[in-house]
Amino acid sequence: MALFQMKWLRRFVRRHTNPIPEQRAEMWKRRLSIGYAILAWQAFGFVCYMVYTGRNDWAKYYGYKTEEEMALSPAQQYARHIRAEGTGKILRFSGFTKVEEVPYDSKDVERVKD
Repeated sequence: MALFQMKWLRRFVRRHTNPIPEQRAEMWKRRLSIGYAILAWQAFGFVCYMVYTGRNDWAKYYGYKTEEEMALSPAQQYARHIRAEGTGKILRFSGFTKVEEVPYDSKDVERVKD
């Protein structure tokens, strides 16, 4: 498992802990994986429930989005989020055909949805 290559952390843990018997380590690995699977299944069920009850945009439902943010398209919201400066064009495609082309200016973002 060489994802991050933190050798200093590995050395620290190996130095300050005792070895675990292989059978016991396998048992705890199995228990943790079952716990993780149950937790993931519950999270998936919660997301499905929220979508089914109409609360899939939770920020809008709980009032964290302002009216101004809700009026912008997702592309404009993203451009504002990453603080894109200057002017540009936001293109919308459906399949291989261009559907819409909206000019974007960071100083004044137009409302798209009314």
